[in-house]
Amino acid sequence: MADLRLEELNAGNIVAANTLTLKPGQEQFVAPVSHSIAEAYVNPTTAWPRVVLEGDDVVGFIMGNFDPDSEQPEFRSCIWRINVAAEAQGHGVGTFAVHALADEARARGFDRITVIWEAGPDGPEEFFKHVGFVPFDETQYGETIGELKL
Repeated sequence: MADLRLEELNAGNIVAANTLTLKPGQEQFVAPVSHSIAEAYVNPTTAWPRVVLEGDDVVGFIMGNFDPDSEQPEFRSCIWRINVAAEAQGHGVGTFAVHALADEARARGFDRITVIWEAGPDGPEEFFKHVGFVPFDETQYGETIGELKL
């Protein structure tokens, strides 16, 4: 994939972001983009929703959270959602999005980003490990909490 870029979620790209199609079996591991849109509206000061564009096509979505005052350290600088279109997976879109979020976190003074994932055969664990996240804790529900030091 060449010429990837980020764009803020806006009226011109929201429909495309909301209709990203994942590979079969992946839906159970990530909430729909529409949930992220609602969360971004409710938390406009901490939410960071972006689409990944290749040319004029939306090929991915990432939403981060930046809240240095969060009582839960894993939510201070984290990935809330990441979705990559099925046909764009394996082409660097997700890695590009994670690196962009990491750059934003670094610019805001954070020294790490975190992400929470659920284990499963079609889950995101291998991707997160591939881009450098290291498991360091679990949620009360048994989900993995990973961190990427910046």
